[in-house]
Amino acid sequence: MQAIQVEIHYDFSCPWCWIGQRNLAAALADSGVDAAVSMRYVPFGLNPSMPVEGQERRAYRTHKFGSWARSQLMAAQMTAAGLAAGTPFNYDKVLRTPNTRLAHRLMQLAPSRAEPRTTAALYRAIYTAYFAEGRDIGSLDTLVAIAAEHALDAGEVGAYLLSAAGNPEIDVARDRADKLGVQAVPAVVIDGNAISGAQPPAVFRHALRSAAQRKAA
Repeated sequence: MQAIQVEIHYDFSCPWCWIGQRNLAAALADSGVDAAVSMRYVPFGLNPSMPVEGQERRAYRTHKFGSWARSQLMAAQMTAAGLAAGTPFNYDKVLRTPNTRLAHRLMQLAPSRAEPRTTAALYRAIYTAYFAEGRDIGSLDTLVAIAAEHALDAGEVGAYLLSAAGNPEIDVARDRADKLGVQAVPAVVIDGNAISGAQPPAVFRHALRSAAQRKAA
């Protein structure tokens, strides 16, 4: 059977993307087609004008949502949603809102240096580092450390991120997403079928099994 093509349009600063990742992973495990899936991670920067060094989270969120109190209410709601999905949000540890472009560039490099399962683990680890551990995923040092934790060569990753490599691919990916009509993330495209939002595992499972049936036919 031909591989089922799955594209994940995401941003590491998007909490719903992390929940969507968890739900998709559950669907892959339950669907029985995990081994037949070819995964592609497509960056979709939500804050392209974010300073390279990111911003202090309280200042950024207060400006974006009108007050820190409103931001805290939204964080509490997100934390509750995360608990239901098995994704812990520890917003008290998150001090900065990052520019995620470096993290996206790392995900551009990973598939050429690691097996798919390792790349998937790295993808999950970046979310965990940010939302659960409060690490600054806009920092080169942080990303190099995470990459090294997943068997990538720290020196090679550091040199890559210090260069301009990966930037054109990110821009091309965003242009393609615009042409596909992707306006928000998460968005998962399974065998050409676009699914918007952090849908429950059952939605992804149905799409995966349907794709498998079409491939088998």
